[in-house]
Amino acid sequence: MSSQLDQIYAELKQVYDPEIPVNIVDLGLVYDVKCTDGACIVTMTLTSQSCPEAKTIPEMVRRRLNTVNGVTSTEVTVVWEPVWSPQRISEEGRKILGIGEDE
Repeated sequence: MSSQLDQIYAELKQVYDPEIPVNIVDLGLVYDVKCTDGACIVTMTLTSQSCPEAKTIPEMVRRRLNTVNGVTSTEVTVVWEPVWSPQRISEEGRKILGIGEDE
């Protein structure tokens, strides 16, 4: 049986920026996840401060995580430091996007 954190990350991997075919975990947008007594706090960023999905993506994260057994609330904090860059994309994300390590 997987841990609650594994379930949370599985749900986070179901959240996509509609403009990019890679989930927010593999894009490197999720910086931290903490869960205590059913309350989850997700610290994440977006690909840019002018992201048109700036309100939609955090709401998708909240809705998905609130479906995880034992999670009673989810707070999503969007931060701009450290600044996101394509170097944060996982190897899996790079394969999907067709980009190499040095891009």
